[in-house]
Amino acid sequence: MAQAHEIGVGVIGMGWMGLVHSRSYRMIADRFPTGGIRARLVICADDVEARARAAQDRLGFEQSTTDWRQVVGHPEVRVVNIAAPNHLHLEMVRAAAAAGKPIFCEKPVGRSSTETAAIARIAREAGVLSWVGYNYRWAPLVQYARQLVRDGKLGTLTHYRGRFFADYGSNPDGVLSWRFQHEVAGYGTLGDLMSHVADMAHMLAGPIQRVVANRKTFISSRPTATPGQGTHFSVNPDAPRSPVTNEDYVGALVQFAGGAQGHLEVCRVVRGPRCEMAFELNGTRGALKWDFERMNELQLFLPDGTAEHDGPVLIQSGPQHPFYESFYPGPAISMSYEDLKLIETFQFLRSVVEGKQGEPGFAEALAVAEVQDAMERSWASERWEDVKRLS
Repeated sequence: MAQAHEIGVGVIGMGWMGLVHSRSYRMIADRFPTGGIRARLVICADDVEARARAAQDRLGFEQSTTDWRQVVGHPEVRVVNIAAPNHLHLEMVRAAAAAGKPIFCEKPVGRSSTETAAIARIAREAGVLSWVGYNYRWAPLVQYARQLVRDGKLGTLTHYRGRFFADYGSNPDGVLSWRFQHEVAGYGTLGDLMSHVADMAHMLAGPIQRVVANRKTFISSRPTATPGQGTHFSVNPDAPRSPVTNEDYVGALVQFAGGAQGHLEVCRVVRGPRCEMAFELNGTRGALKWDFERMNELQLFLPDGTAEHDGPVLIQSGPQHPFYESFYPGPAISMSYEDLKLIETFQFLRSVVEGKQGEPGFAEALAVAEVQDAMERSWASERWEDVKRLS
């Protein structure tokens, strides 16, 4: 086996997502031993010093800092991974692009559609590779569903329904993390959850042409969070309360350029579903369903005129599906959320080694932002809005 390409990685933001990304980089050489890539954790940054040092000790970074600019400027950092709150993304991307370094940025890339467009333009003009954390793309059965669609197994697509129902904000005493604050996060569920749903719709059913959308904030205030402690799942009923300044819910009817009709819906305070990132897709020859809460199963309907196939069939993940064999040798062994993050970090570093822009990068994030922009315009107009290009 040829010597692996060693790539120096710098990670900015050591909250939950920064830890997940860092663990993923550490495991690339193990899970993808023939991929010829080894990640080196050079430096991590967090504005809370204790968290930065804890991440260094826990994950094996060579250095830690409270100044994210040291990550970008470090001579041994080849790629910059941004897992900081949304309001910092633009400045960080601008600095990394100016340094000529490939960028992995967690979604939502910008606080707004215009900010995402600016970020995409900066990277494009600098000629740097980009990557975005749309990790649900990488579930083996989602990749298999994409293959079925591309191969025409479902015929012409007629219907698409996508949703992300999460309950992380369902407790009114859940803390006011930055995700609930417009000045820091920008969009609420339109950014946090709809970004995943719209990206998945684009990947499976093609570009969205028109939308009509609405929004609602169900919980208007929350306990103030303690900086540097906990996550957006934390609860603190005794803390003073402050207003929630972005939306809890977004629903939209959509029309796809290819003629399919659809519905996209997201909520962070819904009771019942816990992490229901799901889609249902119908075509003239068949249909399929997938739900992240049962991510290792796919419901597939491909009738062939026999009684045995006149109904949905349960497909379980196995070595015959993309990426699965890098984790398990036999079928029906459950994969996890962090396995998907591992696949996406490997795909990112592979694009860097090959010098080729892969998907999803900032171009795909921009396509999502254009849909978000149309939804936001529809909130104001209360009518159908075309999805328009953002420069």
